[in-house]
Amino acid sequence: MGDFDGLKAIVTGGASGIGLATANLLAERGAQVAVLDRDEAPAGMTGFRADVTDDGAVRAAVAGALAELGSLDVLVNNAGIGAQGTVEDNDDAEWARVLDVNVVGLVRVARACLPALRRSAHPAIVNTCSVAATVGLPVRALYSASKGAVLALTQAMAADHLADGIRVNCVAPGTADTPWVQRLLDQADDPVAQRAALVARQPHGRLVSADEVAGAIAYLASPTSGSTTGLNLVVDGGLTALRLPARS
Repeated sequence: MGDFDGLKAIVTGGASGIGLATANLLAERGAQVAVLDRDEAPAGMTGFRADVTDDGAVRAAVAGALAELGSLDVLVNNAGIGAQGTVEDNDDAEWARVLDVNVVGLVRVARACLPALRRSAHPAIVNTCSVAATVGLPVRALYSASKGAVLALTQAMAADHLADGIRVNCVAPGTADTPWVQRLLDQADDPVAQRAALVARQPHGRLVSADEVAGAIAYLASPTSGSTTGLNLVVDGGLTALRLPARS
C-alpha cells in the first residue's frame, strides 16, 4: 500500500523535468495524477493543455482534470520559467512576463483548485520555489524576485488555509539537471564551461536530480506529513547551508 493510495493529484508543468518526475513518483505511490502543461503530456499520462497566464484556460483545464479524477487531494504548482540578468538587463515587459508565469500563474491554478481541495480529507499544496529566493545569485535578479514571491506566497497561503485543513509548503531546489536548465545552458557563449561552473558551485559536486526534488515534493504532499505546513524544504546539495573549504 502506498501513502498516496486513493488520492488524486494535479501537477502543473508536468510534461518534463521536475514536474514529470513528480507526476511519475506520485503515480508509483498510488495517486491518480493529471498533468497540466502547455505541452502535450507523455504517452500514458492524463494531460490537459493550459498556459498558466490564461485564467480561462487554467479554469477549463482544472475542470477537465477534476472531471477525470473525480476529486482532488494534492496540487503541485511546478510550472515556471527562468530569467537571467541584473536589474538593468530586463525591460518592464520581461519582468511582467516572468512574474505572470511564476507568481500569478501559481495563484490562478491554486484559486481554481481550492474549492475541490477543501472537500478533501488530506489536502495539500506544494509549490516549486528555488534557492534563489533566499540566496543572492549573480545575474538572476528577476528570477530571484519571482521565487522570493513564491516563498512569501507559500507562507501566506499556509496561514490563510490552515482553517480549511489545507497544508501549503514549497520545495527549493538548487540547480537541477533538467531540460529547463539545459535550455539556459544552450544560450550561453560556452555551454560546457557554464555547466562546469554550475556543478562546481554545488558542494556535493553535481547538479540536483529531478527525482530528488520529486521525492521532497512527495514528502510534503503525503498525508504522513500532516503536521508540516508553511515549510520551505531545500534540496540543494548543501549550497545554502554549508560553508566548506575551497577545493584544492
